[in-house]
Amino acid sequence: MGIEENKDLLKGVDWKNVGGDVTDASSAATPVIKKRLPKKVRQVPEYYFLPRKPLKVILPFYGACIAAGIGTGMLIEVWI
Repeated sequence: MGIEENKDLLKGVDWKNVGGDVTDASSAATPVIKKRLPKKVRQVPEYYFLPRKPLKVILPFYGACIAAGIGTGMLIEVWI
């Protein structure tokens, strides 16, 4: 049996410099160019342009639906 050598790859690493800012002559000389993405063409669905009912019609309709729901709930409560 031979002598086993310690195969520690990180033995000689200078831990004070790890994770710090790396300044390279080549990276400092080239300017950073940010690419501009093209503006998206917004595709609007067709249902946005359907005719809408005026507020005078919508409020009584939904009000009647809510009142009917409350009335139905009261009737079910009395029946139970």
